[in-house]
Amino acid sequence: MRWGLKNKSHWCSFESALSLAAEDIEIELRGQEKLAWSDFLLNPRRLRGSDFLMRWSQGVWSEERLVQAINETGQYFALPYGPSGTAPDDDVRAFELYFERLEKAGLGKLKRPDLLIFKASNAQMIQETVANLGGVGELPFTSEEDERIRAILAKAIIAVECENSLWRAKQMPDYGATLTAQRRLDGKLGLKKAAVLPTVILKEEDRKPLFGWQSQNAVKIHIWHVFFDMAFGLSLDTAQGLITNGNIQPTEQIFQAPGGATTKKAIYKFYYHYAYPLGETLEEPQLIAECITDKNGHILPYVKFAGGRLAMKSEALEILSELSESLNR
Repeated sequence: MRWGLKNKSHWCSFESALSLAAEDIEIELRGQEKLAWSDFLLNPRRLRGSDFLMRWSQGVWSEERLVQAINETGQYFALPYGPSGTAPDDDVRAFELYFERLEKAGLGKLKRPDLLIFKASNAQMIQETVANLGGVGELPFTSEEDERIRAILAKAIIAVECENSLWRAKQMPDYGATLTAQRRLDGKLGLKKAAVLPTVILKEEDRKPLFGWQSQNAVKIHIWHVFFDMAFGLSLDTAQGLITNGNIQPTEQIFQAPGGATTKKAIYKFYYHYAYPLGETLEEPQLIAECITDKNGHILPYVKFAGGRLAMKSEALEILSELSESLNR
């Protein structure tokens, strides 16, 4: 089947998953002639640029590092759960088709956290239940009213919304800066508006859906933000408290999707001072030159993230331990 404009409804989940801030776009391939939509088996604009292919690889890498770090503790077990985390991670075309399948099933706007975290002692039960559902790739296609999903969620300590940034956190100009009273925050502590430092990001468009999911499933959500050299965590409840109290104000940012469309979105950038240390890189990933070739022979090069190792910080493990004990899970 050839994809034309009539399939526009199938774009939104894929484009949302790979959209990135305009200022993060470093490379854009230019000079190719316009080609008819009907000449492509897949939407050519989705795979048009190296930035978006690298964004895909970066997202896959960061989630894999979190899963690896959690599982290596021997105390806890991580399960990919949301659509982006359960999608194919070794083939960008398969990734795209997975999101088209979600759209066709009417699940394109489904919002679930990316990971679920459990005690390691529950790993076998969770894995067997997931296998019974058809594997992790089928989780987004299974209703949360399904008794097997309910059994999985009943054992979850927290759910995780994953974010990542292509920065070395410790080398950012304002890393280590002390929060001081800010006039724009009515005297509350903060930093200058243009400060460049590690932050934990929450999109305004995700805030309400995530709170809805948290309330409906009685599983607390934490945001885990991975940088190249370290990672930070922040609970959704803490994030909301900082917003409500006026400590953090929204920032308007321009995002560009693989299809080329730009949209303005409000996001919240929480200083790492408000977050807990989550992990630290023990081994950096390799940056490998890769490329794909579309149906028309157009080569799209990109950088693939491979390997590396992240270790969980003791502060994060203490939070998981306290939550596990309080929930008796």
